[in-house]
Amino acid sequence: MADQKIFAGPRIRRLRNAKGLTQTAMAEGLGISPSYLNLIERNQRPITVQLILKLASVYKVDPHELQGETKGSIAALKEVFGDPLLSAELPGDQELIDLAEIAPNASAAMVKLFRAYREQAERLSDLNELLAREGRATALSGARLPIDEVHETFERRANHFASLEEEAEAFISVLDPGDDLFGALKAWLRREHGIVIKVLPVATMPNWRRRYDRHSQRLFLSERLSPFDQLREIAMEASLIRMTVAVAAEIEALKLGTDEARRLARFELGRYAAHALMMPYQAFHAAAVRARYDIDVLRSRFGVSFEQAANRLTMLQRPGASGVPFFMLEVDNAGNRFRKAGSLGYPQSRFGGGCPKLAVHAAFSQPAQILVEAVEMPDGAEFLCIARTLEGPQGAFSERPRRTALLLGCDIGFRDEIVYGAALPTVAAGKAGAGPVFATPVGPACRLCERAGCLARAEPPVTRPLGLDEMVTGLSAFDFQG
Repeated sequence: MADQKIFAGPRIRRLRNAKGLTQTAMAEGLGISPSYLNLIERNQRPITVQLILKLASVYKVDPHELQGETKGSIAALKEVFGDPLLSAELPGDQELIDLAEIAPNASAAMVKLFRAYREQAERLSDLNELLAREGRATALSGARLPIDEVHETFERRANHFASLEEEAEAFISVLDPGDDLFGALKAWLRREHGIVIKVLPVATMPNWRRRYDRHSQRLFLSERLSPFDQLREIAMEASLIRMTVAVAAEIEALKLGTDEARRLARFELGRYAAHALMMPYQAFHAAAVRARYDIDVLRSRFGVSFEQAANRLTMLQRPGASGVPFFMLEVDNAGNRFRKAGSLGYPQSRFGGGCPKLAVHAAFSQPAQILVEAVEMPDGAEFLCIARTLEGPQGAFSERPRRTALLLGCDIGFRDEIVYGAALPTVAAGKAGAGPVFATPVGPACRLCERAGCLARAEPPVTRPLGLDEMVTGLSAFDFQG
């Protein structure tokens, strides 16, 4: 305690006010001057060990109360002011500390009110989605961050940009890469723009995947990245330079609301263009059909990663040369969904992707294995889904690797065109793919799912009142009335 300065002015002031004492009266009881007590109450002087002991003996104060932690309150207040509605008002750390110290009850009430507001916003969002599924669109919307706006905009539309595909094909013809796209892009960047590529060790680039130094005209890549990801980073840089006009036109067509959202969209379109360069449309589409959409075959043939090949499958939507309409979902092992794309726009209203029974969550227990299943939604729609874990950038021995899981799905009607369809269990014995398949009953998300007796239910549905009954206990803590 002696080694740590303790500033507890607001607590001392609350104690004095609670006992109805003036500063002069409390100072006399503690054996200090009123001016010194005034400095302590304004956090301009720390309290000493002797003063803490004096407070404990005279006013029966628990010494630990004077060292009460405010870190939890400050973190909660940061969460409040991190909301898009208040982000422009975010005070500095000292102001948050003052708020938590001087008015702890008001701070707690503010946090409680914010969490109630957020819960209501989530319910409105759920109801809005439910009404949209029934064809009754509403204008309800909560405050959104730029990244949320970008994700929602991309999810609502097909994952296909015809102008970028055409630009990529023209770029490929200029590069004439043969079997070495990496070398061709490096040579083009150096020849046309004087940009040199250099791979740097982790110690030099501890926090970046890539960094472009405009002064030295060098593009630095982290050695953490796999060869596939290094190729994508170079392809992104080259695409954003070569396709500036086309990318700007696509961003304009998205009608995003902020500069930050447009910047994020540019990054997403750069990734799209990079995939179009690495896996040219005509060649990739023809190979996908011949291989019956076997992702491992495609990744080997084009020298890309599993994730890159799977992502490219969602883009095969050229009129007259379209592929199976796949959609894609990526989650982390905490269940956070942060990447969705679909051939016809991610089928949020029918599929959702928020059900804990999906194989994409089980994939983490079987790393690098492909899990295949059929799932059935409450409305009877069925989908073929495959799931597999993805490894992130390589770390050191002491670092925990980043791992996510990818789900790739399509309507069950395409199962005979896909190599994974033969792995689906059928209800009756017979030739694979000939009979009805066994489908796992799932829902869009617990809050929107009305399946009764679900062992995996994590939240009650917003459309049904809870059916708590003292005489009956159901399979879930969230039993609801039918």
